[in-house]
Amino acid sequence: MAIRIVSICGSVRPGNYSAKAMQLAIDELASLPDVEVTPVYLEALEMPLPGLPASKPDAIEQFQQTVKGATGVLLVSPEYHGGISSPMKLAIDNLGFPSMLADKPVQLIGVAAGVIGAIKSTEQLRAICAHVGAIPLPMTVSVAKVQQVFDEEGNCRDAEIEKFIRRAARNLIEYIQDTICHKVSLEEVLRGESDA
Repeated sequence: MAIRIVSICGSVRPGNYSAKAMQLAIDELASLPDVEVTPVYLEALEMPLPGLPASKPDAIEQFQQTVKGATGVLLVSPEYHGGISSPMKLAIDNLGFPSMLADKPVQLIGVAAGVIGAIKSTEQLRAICAHVGAIPLPMTVSVAKVQQVFDEEGNCRDAEIEKFIRRAARNLIEYIQDTICHKVSLEEVLRGESDA
């Protein structure tokens, strides 16, 4: 059974650090067997504000269906003024009600220019995810002084941060393998859909 991960970048700024951190996690996920990763970059969606019609409804529908079909989700957001980015919040708002994130394990990564990192934004993101019925995983990555951690090409200059981001990506897969995959297999056995 393939594990499908949707990875959403919460920054739309060209050359943003969230995308660089996300790419590192994607590289780790891509190295794992039976894992398929779909990255989502929000600038292409032209997401509407809540209550307004979408200028690209097909793109929003595809976004929703992509997340709905995912086994797990990776959210990577910068911290702006002590909170999550508005594109990330808008992305969650555009995932419908009930949310397409419901019942999905979510791994959180936050980046910030400040010395305390993305502590506030990842806590807000954790609360929002839990509120919409997702399962935010305990291991959250908060990258401080992100402008010093990644170079212009996206290379990570800090071996410990790189290790932490890669470990968080594996954490999501391990949770899915230990929890969701076993649950699906048991359901198949109980329904008589397996040879076991």
